Amino acid sequence: MNTAPTLVPLVTGVAGAAGAAGVYVWSPGAAGSWGLANCGLLVAGREAALVDTPYTLDRTDDFLAAARGVLAPGTGITTVLTTHGNGDHGWGNQRVRGAEFVATRRTLEHQCVEPTPEQLRHLVEGTDPGQPLGWYFRRHFGRFDFRGITVQRPTRTFEGRLDLRVGDLPVELHDVGPAHTVGDMVVHLPTERIVFAGDVVFAGDHVCHWAGPLEGVARAGERILAWNPDVVVPGHGPLLDQDGLRGHIAYLRDLSEQASSLHARGLTPTEAARHLVEEDRYPDLHLPERLVITLASEFRHLDGSDAEPDILALMSDCAEIAWQRETRGAVR
Repeated sequence: MNTAPTLVPLVTGVAGAAGAAGVYVWSPGAAGSWGLANCGLLVAGREAALVDTPYTLDRTDDFLAAARGVLAPGTGITTVLTTHGNGDHGWGNQRVRGAEFVATRRTLEHQCVEPTPEQLRHLVEGTDPGQPLGWYFRRHFGRFDFRGITVQRPTRTFEGRLDLRVGDLPVELHDVGPAHTVGDMVVHLPTERIVFAGDVVFAGDHVCHWAGPLEGVARAGERILAWNPDVVVPGHGPLLDQDGLRGHIAYLRDLSEQASSLHARGLTPTEAARHLVEEDRYPDLHLPERLVITLASEFRHLDGSDAEPDILALMSDCAEIAWQRETRGAVR
C-alpha cells in the first residue's frame, strides 16, 4: 500500500526562535530504496515554488495535493527548481502547468542519457524476475507507475549562479556540477539557513554518482558547509545538520581514497565494489551494490576517459551483487 508522505515545515534556529515559515519538505523517508526523493515547497506572499517533483504522475499528484493544503487561496506555483536530470527529481513536472522550469544548462546533457519512462517500464515488466536484473528492477522500481510521463525540458537554464525571489524570499541557485550528474544544482535559502542539496548529498544510503569525480562531489558539500546552514535537505533520506554533512563528506573522501588504491591494483569497478562490500567498510549505509556505479564513474576519471556510462551494464552488476547478498541473507 502506498502511503503518501506528509508535507513538513522546516524550522531553523534554537527552540522557540522564529521558524522557517513557508519552507516545507515532502520526504518519503524510505532507506534502502531507489527513486523516493525529497521534494520542497517554498511559499512567500502569493507566490510558491517547488524544489523537484516526484518520479511519477500519481506521486506528484499526492505532492501537489499536500501543497494545496498549506497554500493560501490564490497562491500559484510559478516556478519549479529541478536540481538535476534524474527522473526521480523531475518526471512529475508536467503536472505543474504554466510554471517556469529552472535547471542548470548541463542538466540537458544528462537528460539525453537518462533512460526514458518507457524504457524503465520495460525493465520492470519485460525482464525475467527469476534473474538478478529483473528481480532487482521489480524490487526497487516495481512500486512506480511510469505510464503517461512526458519528460519536460527546462524553460530556463543557467551556469554558475542564479538569484531569484519567491515573493520576498531570496533564493540562490548554485551550479555545482559535475558532481552526482554533469549538471547538479543546489538551492540555498540564505535568510532561512536551509539548503536543498539534491543528490549531491544522500543520507542513509550509498551514493550512486553518475558523473563525479568524488572529490568534486565533496567540494560541493564543502561549499554548502561554508554557507553555515542549519538544515540540509539531501536528495534522499533524512534531514542533516552540519555534522551530518561533514560525516557524508568524510565518507566521500574515504571512498575516493579506496577507489584510487583499488584502481592502482588493477581491479575493475565491479571487482572493487565487491571488495568493499565484502569488507563491509560502510556498515551503516544501505544499497552497497550502488558502489558499482560510483566506482565506475571514479575509474573513468582515473583513466582519463570521457566515455558515457553504460547504465544497463552497471545496473546489471548492481543487481548481481544484491542478488548474491540476498541469497546469503545479508541484504541492507
